[in-house]
Amino acid sequence: MNATATIDLQATAELVWERVVAWELQPLWMRDAADVRVLTSHRAGPGVRVAVRTRVAGVPAFTDPLEVTVWDPPRRLVLVHRGFVRGVGEWTLESVGDRTRFRWTERLSLPVPLLGEWALLLYRPFMRRLMEGSLRNLAEWLAAG
Repeated sequence: MNATATIDLQATAELVWERVVAWELQPLWMRDAADVRVLTSHRAGPGVRVAVRTRVAGVPAFTDPLEVTVWDPPRRLVLVHRGFVRGVGEWTLESVGDRTRFRWTERLSLPVPLLGEWALLLYRPFMRRLMEGSLRNLAEWLAAG
């Protein structure tokens, strides 16, 4: 299942990058993140591992272990989902004048043949709305300073 959301933010790519990799602050803008913890001694670069306590229907339901595989500030961040939900999340930041175009893509799968893909296809519209709402939250957080 693939889902993508994009927004133009009134901030430089450097500022956006700084905010989105402030791991423990992600619940301020990510609608489905209840808590984020860094599991490694280093906080930047490939190999950083984080544990995201994820909400489902507003209730913290499971912890999603993620690992950074691509770290290219302030342009691209790729995280691999290493829990029950498998796949890759990617954030790309493109400078457009004094703005930043932020694109968030999730390519996810579940280890249950056929049923997992079917469930994710049903979930995709909800996931896209969740991502779009999170990006609007990020825009508001950036605007607030």
